[in-house]
Order: sequence, then structure tokens, then C-alpha cells
Amino acid sequence: MYNFREIREAICSEAAGWTASRNPFGVDWKEKLRKLKTEKVFSGYVEEATAEAKRAADEPIGVLPFSLFHLFEKQGSRLEFERPYFDRRGRLAGLVFGTLLADADEYLPALEDLIWEICNEFTWCLPAHLEQGLEKVTAFTHKPEAVIDLFAAETAHSLAETLYLLEGRLNPWIVHRVRTEIEKRTFRPLYEEPARFRWESQTHNWSAVCAGAAGMALLLLETDKERLAGIIDRLVRTMECYLEGFQPDGGCAEGIGYWVYGFGYYTYFAEMLETYTGGKIRLLDNEKCRRIAEFPLAAALSDGCFVSFSDASDKSNLSAGLVARLAERFGLEVPYLPAPRFHSDHCYRFAHLSRNFFWSKAELMGRHTPEGEWELEDLQWVVSRRKAENGLVSFSAKGGHNEEPHNHNDVGSFIIHASGSSILTDLGAGVYTKEYFGPKRYTFLHNSSRGHSVPVIDGQEQQGGRAYGAEVLEKSLCPGSVRLTLDATTAYPVPHLRQYLRSFDWSFAPGGSKGKLLLTDRFSFGKAPASLEEVFISLEAPVLEEGIATWKNGNGAVSLAYDAAAYAPEVEVIPTQAHQGEPITVYRLVLKALEPAAELVFRGEFRVEAGSGE
Repeated sequence: MYNFREIREAICSEAAGWTASRNPFGVDWKEKLRKLKTEKVFSGYVEEATAEAKRAADEPIGVLPFSLFHLFEKQGSRLEFERPYFDRRGRLAGLVFGTLLADADEYLPALEDLIWEICNEFTWCLPAHLEQGLEKVTAFTHKPEAVIDLFAAETAHSLAETLYLLEGRLNPWIVHRVRTEIEKRTFRPLYEEPARFRWESQTHNWSAVCAGAAGMALLLLETDKERLAGIIDRLVRTMECYLEGFQPDGGCAEGIGYWVYGFGYYTYFAEMLETYTGGKIRLLDNEKCRRIAEFPLAAALSDGCFVSFSDASDKSNLSAGLVARLAERFGLEVPYLPAPRFHSDHCYRFAHLSRNFFWSKAELMGRHTPEGEWELEDLQWVVSRRKAENGLVSFSAKGGHNEEPHNHNDVGSFIIHASGSSILTDLGAGVYTKEYFGPKRYTFLHNSSRGHSVPVIDGQEQQGGRAYGAEVLEKSLCPGSVRLTLDATTAYPVPHLRQYLRSFDWSFAPGGSKGKLLLTDRFSFGKAPASLEEVFISLEAPVLEEGIATWKNGNGAVSLAYDAAAYAPEVEVIPTQAHQGEPITVYRLVLKALEPAAELVFRGEFRVEAGSGE
């Protein structure tokens, strides 16, 4: 990247900074805002933002009492505090954009009251991201109000961007208060405190989001260029760490949601810094960033649906502004982009919302996700998408290892997808709690190998850790066909397991509506195991016949044919919760080997057919 001399010279140059023709968004955002009111594709976004502004003006601001703040430390749950916390951030964005869209001052009193309340918050950091226990909190290198986590940094950026967008319209007391709080909570900890935050050397989304949000607040508010250069240099080092978390294939092991989050803030900061310096600092100009920018296309299964390995979601609304900017910069094809919606992000991240306003391109929206095959060789992912009469039929599988960011014990997991539904699925993220990220992480269904379509070998699930992984022995991809063979022996802590090979042979006939997967598992033991179970995960209840299991919904059907003389089926019905606490039912089909032997081969033939989608 760039050394300090280059950064200092670029920032301290007389030409650097904001001018009438050079603004933080790099576009004529006022003109863009005017066009949004007339473009049909943005009507929902405009209506929702306006409705949120009205709601925020009419309804009292929710409180954040100590009882909710203390709840995470007390019982480990997060949602009770986070819902009113993020409601405030949603109100902030609604009032700001409602004011801009209306070009009137009717929402300013409510906005100023809300900003005052946000500035009154004990800390902008979430309780889950503080040290736990008063003794540890008071002994930490930074006071609670000066701890910078994801959302503290985002709050600083949101307020800084609010001051920029509403320059001259807010009460001077509000402007003074915001500047004072950001100085105390964000700028001083990064400039005056020698202690570093853990995220400054991490290689996942935290480093990009914290550095990117804090860096944008600095570029918007800091007038001392020498000080600005010093802190930006520190944050650029953090961005280097973030990029180190990607291998040359550009794949994001954390999944599409964290790609939007982490690489989104990397991009927003990089674009703003490039504009501020008149193009002298260009953090996106490298091959690795181009490959990372391609990830949404590689990870797509159908329109709006994505691979859900690790703590990802199979449904994701891509940030339309982010994808449009990257497509323009790198000349990329894009997956399906829905029209942006104000409420699509429950955290109401201001950077996403504002760039959706100012960077989105109507002509990119609504295009169907193209078919094709993708390999992410470093992540050991394969993806195949092929057109059927009623949408895309897709297959994805992974090798990898069990110490990936937001890791699940899922070596050998796979997904079969038809017309917008992952019928054989990967559950993605569960409800985030203290224990979910603690020593009990792999006791949760979503994270354990028990919750994935992988075998249980002699009563043993996969274990967490870098040593538990796979080696790719064979792979080939061509139109409508994928072959992948993994040696996943080391994924299981079974001493007498000599070898476990999992092979996928996927094919889809051109112009058809049916796909076929031949799954072959080969086991070799030093002695016969007491048990062996093949497991398949779905949110649809399987219908069992002799030697056949069928999962079906309106989007399609998947059938599995297996040797009924060798395996006995059993269905576990498991009530659980999705990421935001929504109740779901997981169906775990277990095929138990009737005569486990030292040499064992399981063969399953899956057939998938796209449905009407009704």
C-alpha cells in the first residue's frame, strides 16, 4: 500500500480537501437526490425513508436503561438492548433523508432531540463488545465511552455525515455537541492513546468497518491535516490487515452479508480518501480488490439468494450503491440487484443507506443473476448455476477448514438450490449471544457439524480448529457440470479413521429443468466403527419411501435415492431460531448404517427439479 510519507504528502497538500466540485461522495449528490424522487425504481426507498422520518417525529425516542445495558453481562442475550439501540440509528437516517427529500425543516426539531440523546449514551459501543464485568471494564486500556467497536465507529460516521449533509441547517449547539463527542469518543482514542484496539490487527470485517467508519468521520470533520495524516496512516495499516484476510481468490469466508459489511466500509473509506486526496491515495487499485469485488457473483445461487456457509444468510439484499460503484470501477457483471429498501438493514448503517441514495444505478437493478460455474480455490468452494424454466437450479459445496472467520464445523457441507430456495440447505447464522461466541459455540445446532449435511463418524462430529479441514484431491468445472473430491479425514477426531473421502458429481442438462448430484462417501477404518450416520439438513420435512427421501416446496423438489438395505432413515424435528430470533423448524434426516464395517461406501443420488415458484 502506501507509506506514511506518501499519505502525509497527499493529505497535507494544499489541493487536498473538500471543494465546491469535490465532495465526500464523489458525485453530485444533490442532483442525484432530486432524480431519486422521480425514478420509479427508488420509489419504495423514498417512501420508506419519508415514513420513517414521520414516525420518528411523532413517536417518543426509546430509552436505553441500565436494565437492558446490563442484560448481556447478566444473562448473555443481546437483542433486548440492540433493538432500541438500532431503532435510534434508523430514526437518525430516516430524519436526515426525510429532511433532504422534503427539502424542508419540519423534521429538524425531532432530529436535534435524537442527536442529543445519542450523544448522551453512556457508550456508543454495544454491551456485547465491551469487556465483561465492571472490574475488567475499568481496567481496560480505554474508558467505556472511548471504546471503539463496529457500532461506535459507525455512530461517529453517521453523525459526521449528518453534519455534512445538513450543513447550516442544524442548531450550532447540536453541531458543537456532535463534534465534541466524536472528538472524545473516536479521534482522541486513535490519536492520543498509545494502546491499540484489537481490531486494528484483525483480518476480518471488524478491521475494515471500524477503520473505515472512523476514517470517514475524520475526513469529514478533522481540519488539522497533520493530525489527520497521522490517524489515517494508522487506519490504512488496519486496512492492510483486512486485505490479508483474503486469499488470492477474493472469497469471503464470512459470507455475503459480511462481504457487504466489511468490503463495503473498505470501499466507502477508500473512495472518500481517494477523492479527498485528488486521486493520490487509491486503496482499491489492485488485483486483490478486483477479485474481492467479484465475490457476490461467485456466491450467488439465484436472484437475491446466496451461499450460506458460516454465519451467512441465504437471503441478502446487496447494497445497490456499493455493487454499482464496484461494477463501474472494475467493469464487472453483477448478480441480481433488487431496488434498495430503507429497512433492508436492521442496523440502519448510514454508509450503506447514503451510498444507496447517491451511487445506485437504476439500469443495473432487476437483471437476473447469470448462470455459470465458479471456483474459489483458496476457500475450496464450488458453485454451479444453470437456467431452468422457472429460475436457476444451483449447487454449491465447500471444503476449507474449521477455523475460518465466523466458523462453522462444516467441512464437506453442500447446498442444493432451486428457483429461489435452498432445499438442502446450510442454516447460516443463529441468534448471536454471549455463548454463541464463547467456548460453547459448537454446541449450537447452526455452528456444529450436527447442523450440516455431513456425516457423524463413530459418534463423533467434526471439531473446531485449523487442523480440522480438507484437502482437494480432484476438481473440474465446465458448463453444467462440477466434480469435486475432498479428503476430509482430518476433520474428525476419530483415531481409527484411516481415510474419509467425499466426492460430488453434479450435472445439469442444458435447456432442462432437472439437475443430478451423485454423492459418494468412502470410509476406511483401522477397526469397524460402532456407528456411522449420513446427515442431510433441510427446512422442509422429508417424505420417506423405501430407499427414497423427498423434500419439496413451491420452488422445487429434491429426491435422494439410497440403499435401503444398508441404511435406516430417521428424521429429527428440531425447533430453533434464525439469526434475528425468528422461529424455524429444522429437519435432520439421518441415514444410519445397519452394518458398519472397516471399509464402507455410501452412495446417494440426488435429483432436483425446479418448480413453479408458487
